[in-house]
Amino acid sequence: MNTAYVLLRSGYADWEPASALAELRRRFGFSVRTMGLTAETVVSMGGLRVIPDLTLSEFEPESADILILPGGDSWTDGEVPEVSKAARTMVALNRPVAAICAATLALAYAGLLDEHLHTSNGRTFIGKYVPDYRGEKLYQASPSVSDRFVITANGLAPFAFAAEIFRALAPERKQDIETYEKLYSHGMLD
Repeated sequence: MNTAYVLLRSGYADWEPASALAELRRRFGFSVRTMGLTAETVVSMGGLRVIPDLTLSEFEPESADILILPGGDSWTDGEVPEVSKAARTMVALNRPVAAICAATLALAYAGLLDEHLHTSNGRTFIGKYVPDYRGEKLYQASPSVSDRFVITANGLAPFAFAAEIFRALAPERKQDIETYEKLYSHGMLD
């Protein structure tokens, strides 16, 4: 079975990966597994309590079809070397890693945003937190960007983020993805 892994940190922005995870399970037939930095319960910004299925140290990138990193304030605290390693390994295996909002900092710490087109929470956001960031010329002022297995989105674009994830994992489902985008970009049904 295809599996999407989502790394949850204390205070994660629970709404940011929600649509992508729900549709991956419901429409695309993926299993979703939650990871924590430790095995302790993770509490989201909204107060949702999640007991991780596994810890990051137990994660085997070869078993993942995608690694999703939701945003949250904890990403501004600095690099988590194990996250950097996992992100680089996913891309080396030609498997997508997707980060939204402040989680884009994790990809910057991993050096991935120095080599891939990307977006984040504004042109100066990454450099404010990641002194070694050298990808300014690759920054795109766009809701979500996908480039060679690196997917990024700003914090206001969870539906565009989800659509890029679907494109990476199920490009043959173009019509379904377009329908999803149309539905959520208008926010209403006919």
